[in-house]
Amino acid sequence: METYFQIRYEFDPAAVHAGIRKALAKNQSAYICVADGNILTMVHRDAAYRATVGESLFSICDSGWVPLYLRQLYGIDRKQYCGAQIFHDIITAGAYRMAFLGTDTATHADLRSAISAWNPAVADMPFTELPFCTVENFDYPAIAASLEQQEVDIIWVALGAPKQEQFMQRLRPHLRRGVMLGVGAVFNFYSGHIRRAPALIVRLHLEFAWRLLTEPRKQFRRCWRIVTTLPAIYRRELSNRNARQSP
Repeated sequence: METYFQIRYEFDPAAVHAGIRKALAKNQSAYICVADGNILTMVHRDAAYRATVGESLFSICDSGWVPLYLRQLYGIDRKQYCGAQIFHDIITAGAYRMAFLGTDTATHADLRSAISAWNPAVADMPFTELPFCTVENFDYPAIAASLEQQEVDIIWVALGAPKQEQFMQRLRPHLRRGVMLGVGAVFNFYSGHIRRAPALIVRLHLEFAWRLLTEPRKQFRRCWRIVTTLPAIYRRELSNRNARQSP
């Protein structure tokens, strides 16, 4: 793992999956943050949220800006491992019993149908619509008890940042075992309810702009925060690099 931009990343997909297997083998409860540009900016702005992300097992890099910055600042090559990809990788592997928390029943129905083609066992796994409430008001003991009764290994949480990370942080002490991953809009992508950006847009680091065009009312504030905060994040990391290199 490597720490940049105040986030502890695991960039190597093989190490990510090894970390999940190790946590489950040790009967641990843990969570993994899928750190996109929105999470990157919130970590920069909010100390409490930064602590929430810091308590995770590690974060994976779902931001195309981070590898770009790392090449410019350190001359190192690190790859993006986005939430949509790890979701696909884990489900197609067929190695775990999983639970799917968040969004709504219509999205769940379409998601179940879509991903059961990858892994037929998904058809018998739990999909749960969580109540609409503040993060403080979820019944975490009851949610944990239900998950344990279902004997799940992997828990996908789709509440959007920062709520899903705060939810996972609060649920973890009530879980005896299980690895949670906060995957934001991934349920909507794979259910077909939202179209993900084309590959070219992703490679150009402009997925945030695509989301703005397709969901302007929802995404404007988030995208504005990203584009106005990224320069400050770069300057902070540049200052950190220079401080480490000074004699």
